[in-house]
Amino acid sequence: MSTPSPLTRRALLATIARACAATGLALALGDFVAPSRLAHAATAPAGKHPDPRPGIDASRIPPAEKVREHGDNALAAFDEARHIPQILDGIRCHCGCAEDPDMRSLLTCYEGDDAMAMLCHICQGQARLAYKLHQRGRTLDQIRAAIDARYD
Repeated sequence: MSTPSPLTRRALLATIARACAATGLALALGDFVAPSRLAHAATAPAGKHPDPRPGIDASRIPPAEKVREHGDNALAAFDEARHIPQILDGIRCHCGCAEDPDMRSLLTCYEGDDAMAMLCHICQGQARLAYKLHQRGRTLDQIRAAIDARYD
């Protein structure tokens, strides 16, 4: 486990600004974004998609029993994510979490008992789109392009 870096005044102000922007956007769109994720929802930094790791699997994605309390959309997103971990590991998350050094790919948002995607509608939407496109036979590059077009 990594130790958190000290929070500078500039970083704190930037986080507050992103949280305010995300709150305004969520209110304007009538969409709820969990307060702990507001700072991430305001920006989607441009970046490169990661290369999927060989042999990646869904073993770190929590089971349905741990996700159920977060609603039907989260439950469906996690169920679909379990089917395509190798695809999600090759996609950069667009909710802003890519700035966090512990976040590698969209798959990372689905891993662990406190997985970010349980509360983040952007993470859920990206995985659900990736699953739908994968089911239609689209390649990873085509899925990345569709996600970039929708979320960038």
